[in-house]
Amino acid sequence: MIMHSGTYPLSRRDVLRTASCGFGYLAMSGLAATASGNGAADLTARPPRMQARAKRVIFLNMGGGPAQLDTFDYKPQVGKVPHAGSVVNFQRQGESGLWISDLMPNIARHADKLCVLNAMHADTGIHAQSMLQLHTGDRLRPCPSMGSWVAYGLGTENANLPGFISLNTSKPAEYSSACLPPIYGGTPIGVNGENMSRATISDIQGEHLPLSMKRRQLDLIQAMNRDHLSQRRDDERLEGVIQTMELGFRMQASAPELLDISQESTATRERYGVGKNYAVGTCKPSDFGRQCLLARRFCEAGVRFIELNHGSWDQHTDHRRDLHANCTSVDAPIAALLDDLDQRGLLDETLVVWGGEFGRPGLTPGKDNDKTGHNARAFTFWMAGGGVKAGHVHGSTNETGAECVEGKVHFRDMHATLLHLLGLDHENLAVTQGGRSIRLTGVQGGQVVREILA
Repeated sequence: MIMHSGTYPLSRRDVLRTASCGFGYLAMSGLAATASGNGAADLTARPPRMQARAKRVIFLNMGGGPAQLDTFDYKPQVGKVPHAGSVVNFQRQGESGLWISDLMPNIARHADKLCVLNAMHADTGIHAQSMLQLHTGDRLRPCPSMGSWVAYGLGTENANLPGFISLNTSKPAEYSSACLPPIYGGTPIGVNGENMSRATISDIQGEHLPLSMKRRQLDLIQAMNRDHLSQRRDDERLEGVIQTMELGFRMQASAPELLDISQESTATRERYGVGKNYAVGTCKPSDFGRQCLLARRFCEAGVRFIELNHGSWDQHTDHRRDLHANCTSVDAPIAALLDDLDQRGLLDETLVVWGGEFGRPGLTPGKDNDKTGHNARAFTFWMAGGGVKAGHVHGSTNETGAECVEGKVHFRDMHATLLHLLGLDHENLAVTQGGRSIRLTGVQGGQVVREILA
């Protein structure tokens, strides 16, 4: 039993799972509203309950644990005793003078847009658990993903599209709605390692009838459904079928067009590096350029939460080689995305977040040593746009980058801040299940990191 908490919409668990009129996938995956009537779950756009700085989120998930010492947390080798610091060159970038690795020259152009969090920390250095905590706030139990909470709190800006999309995704638990109705779950487009040029939303199109005939067919079915509903006015599940079919019909026109990037210019596709893959060592094909270009298109179309996945950063050996490949894979696409968001007036209202489930310790001294491990005690995230300070560094680590010294930010704090920027109160955005309050920041809660707010 799910009960309402605070001022957010009442959620119901028993979403009807049906397959009819060719739109079965929508009901089964929760892309459509279950009902628009009294107290039922839906994706109707809702105003934030507090002043909002951002309308949407683009989350650049770097799965595997990016090496912060060789990307954004510079630890030069100083003194007579070498230590496990940065093994690549850094330069101060922009008017803000942010230290950024030479492996990310294109992102470095945007230094004065970035808000770098150099003292992130998490509870565990185990990949699966920390990745789950990053996405859901809980590392052990299935809980709603942060994208699901955002869709639950704000709905979607586009009635023809889902509120939460996850590109090149990996584990369903990372984009699941869990105890929220499935309508708030992430819509997966492509799985890790799949050719993203063929990735699509399953089963929203059929070639058996022309569009005009599909509309007539659906009108007939809906007329029968509504007649049936008139005899069962309290049957919210039947209302859900009606809403599901309507959204499925609308998505036939909207979703395929958005996924078709052939209408983008050749120059644009080249800027994003569409089709370029760097399958070297741990760096696996992800067509990250296509993901970034799709993210911009979904952002423009009104999708509320868009997650991109580059799951190749678990580099234990051949650190320098694999780090170079991973940075090269994401650098130009992310810079192109920031360029376009800025030029199109979208960056101020879009919160861009970059990071992974934890970081990595530095290599032990010696030029022949190229191995590294996991470090959940100190790592780096960065944000841009959406109401955060630009050209700013928050927090610091010790001289080897192994421990946070000041300005510590836990995942729960990052979640609280993200929701705050969207105009949502992390303490009240909650549901009750089995007598237990469920929220993104958990029973331990989080703190809004006000020092990074613009």
